[in-house]
Amino acid sequence: MVLDGRKKGRMTQLFGQKNYLETAPKEKIMGTITAVCISEQKGTAKRSVDSVRLIENHGLEHDAHAGDGHRQVSLLSLEKIESFRTRGAIVRYGDFGENLVVAGIDFASLSVGAHLAVGDALLEISQIGKDCHTRCAIYHSMGECIMPTEGVFARVLRGGTVRTGDSMSVRVPHAAVAVLTISDKGHAGEREDESGKMIVAVAEQHGYSVVHHGILPDEESVISAELRRLCDTGVADVIFTTGGTGFAQRDVTPEATLAVVERLCPGIPEAMRAFSFGITKRAMLSRAVAGIRGKTLIVNLPGSPKAVRECLELILPELGHGLDILKGSASECG
Repeated sequence: MVLDGRKKGRMTQLFGQKNYLETAPKEKIMGTITAVCISEQKGTAKRSVDSVRLIENHGLEHDAHAGDGHRQVSLLSLEKIESFRTRGAIVRYGDFGENLVVAGIDFASLSVGAHLAVGDALLEISQIGKDCHTRCAIYHSMGECIMPTEGVFARVLRGGTVRTGDSMSVRVPHAAVAVLTISDKGHAGEREDESGKMIVAVAEQHGYSVVHHGILPDEESVISAELRRLCDTGVADVIFTTGGTGFAQRDVTPEATLAVVERLCPGIPEAMRAFSFGITKRAMLSRAVAGIRGKTLIVNLPGSPKAVRECLELILPELGHGLDILKGSASECG
């Protein structure tokens, strides 16, 4: 689902969108953090601090606007603030409600899904612009406010400390990833989805953007229908499934995948089985397959979190080039 805002159509939220892959700049853009701002209460201007801790999937420590939603951190370009000041505005860092003021990066020109790296922390832009339902003091003073059109919001993919003077870089994710956990018990809420969460964590660590995460029962028709939907609507560039690749009667993920794909990619499951065989001889029992439907790659992964991490660490470094070829943005190998 993509939500378009009413302010010049600029506001977008990351709930299954992947068009940033075509529109975001390919070069790495570098910027410098000019100010770090927090506020302990909502509805008050933020104050500058020297440093603060970014908490994964939460936001800035001690900031009132942090939480588990998609607007965990707000960012504004220093150049936009300076331009606003030249029009007579008297504003301090944090007056727009921004957490991070960054010089050298025009955030409004980026796209939803772009990654922002600062130190050990990693952010993902989740919304560009906002609708202001109540007019702030800046608007009443100047007749305008730049946050609705120039500010962006992000969620924290990986935590770390952010300081004034730190460098920030923009990274375009390799691809949009959808995750499907295939489990009767998981779908019924009787088992925690540890393997699906592992795929999300490892994929994001490798610079991929996870745009969908679902849990399905071990029903071939249900799995096939969801795979078709994700491929045919262009939600993701690669779909990782976990679970349902063994010998049990209800392990039907490979069959559901084979019913959907148009071209097989046998090298991927062969490589995973060969690698895993060096860890456990039971890897020979995996029936995982991989294939392509349209411009989306589907890969069956094992059902255990440990095996998921091992297989992803093996294939993800090489997968980017194949996906670029699939999308037509790179030439063939050799």
